[in-house]
Amino acid sequence: MNARGAMGKYGESLAARRLTEAGMTVLERNWRCGRTGEIDIVARDGDVLVVCEVKTRRGSAFEHPMAAVTPEKAARLRELAEGWIHTHGGAPPGGVRIDLVGVLLPQRGAAVVEHARGVA
Repeated sequence: MNARGAMGKYGESLAARRLTEAGMTVLERNWRCGRTGEIDIVARDGDVLVVCEVKTRRGSAFEHPMAAVTPEKAARLRELAEGWIHTHGGAPPGGVRIDLVGVLLPQRGAAVVEHARGVA
């Protein structure tokens, strides 16, 4: 695994921990759907299915991770959510929500983890 992959995996671990601390249950990580792509984290928040995109950035040299969900990315996440629901027996009673967790790794100090609900 390269440095970028390791950083992404670390960010996903921090994100999963944040979601769990917020009372969610992580159902699956890195779920792949053929050529469509991958869901970083699938979780349950009460009776709502949460499809969570995780973006990790180092320092402040790049755009803020929370700016990473473009309309195209949002459409792909909705398509992936439909694939997950189809594969796992249907939609939950509370519906589906798409969240974003942005992880910023500063040069010094602790990581900053932000969770935005219902981004797409």
